[in-house]
Amino acid sequence: MKYIIFGNYGQLGRAIFNLLKIQGASILGFDLPDFDISDFLLISKIMDTEKPDIVINCAAFNEVDVAENDFESAYKINATGVENLAIFCKRENAKLVHFSTDYVFDGNRYTPGLYTEDDKPNPINNYGKTKLEGEKLIFKHLDNALILRTSWLYGDGTHNFIFKLDQWSKDNKILKIVNDEFSIPTSTSLVAQTTLKAINHNMSGLYHLTCTGYCSRYDFAKAYFNEINEEQIIYPCATKDIFSFTKRPSFSALSNAKICKELQIELPYWKDELISYLHKDDKKHPNLVKLHIEL
Repeated sequence: MKYIIFGNYGQLGRAIFNLLKIQGASILGFDLPDFDISDFLLISKIMDTEKPDIVINCAAFNEVDVAENDFESAYKINATGVENLAIFCKRENAKLVHFSTDYVFDGNRYTPGLYTEDDKPNPINNYGKTKLEGEKLIFKHLDNALILRTSWLYGDGTHNFIFKLDQWSKDNKILKIVNDEFSIPTSTSLVAQTTLKAINHNMSGLYHLTCTGYCSRYDFAKAYFNEINEEQIIYPCATKDIFSFTKRPSFSALSNAKICKELQIELPYWKDELISYLHKDDKKHPNLVKLHIEL
């Protein structure tokens, strides 16, 4: 089985690439600045030359606030580039695995519970709109593609909430964190492991891939600082108190019941997964090492 990962420098792409490498898979990775999935001719050349069995797309324009002012750039990567991959996967008879987002929903679910794959999307910002368009374009060309929606990803990278918390806490002893925005923190390592299980089971269609449970941004921050044993004052506030011109869904937690049933697995509670992630490499968090010594 030959794999190509587009967007392998990002936190999710890197997690999947490294896991496949450990497993001894035949794998190639392509990413900016050398490669852009919106380049139709370049995609054609790579697909014709390498002829992969599996294409995993982790490339995305995920700067939510930037996308609000630059719809064209976001659409170029999240929709046009994704359609390019779908076109060539169909031509080369390769399976396309693509990642989408909880931001395809507006956060105003009218019945209690988590969003399922059957709920109708209604994105309220440009990022969500372009990601939803990418989903539609994939299914326009392919019947056997696998689309995995996830949320609040964190891992070894700089584009995640944990990294931001670390940066903010360096210069601020009091942090204002919103407590009226809810979703599910999910580690890239969990997504990588579950994605490869789904590929091995030859799954196709649309699935939600997240941890179990849900929390607010405030809950997430509090759990993080408690676990790394850092004294940090966190002040809960409303979204309206934080300057941002971009609308975000207030509740976009996704149900993982469908993928768990398909794979016959249980995905961990979000806080348990966070603790597991933080203790995988204590060198990332000096306070964790200090805590272990004191104990």
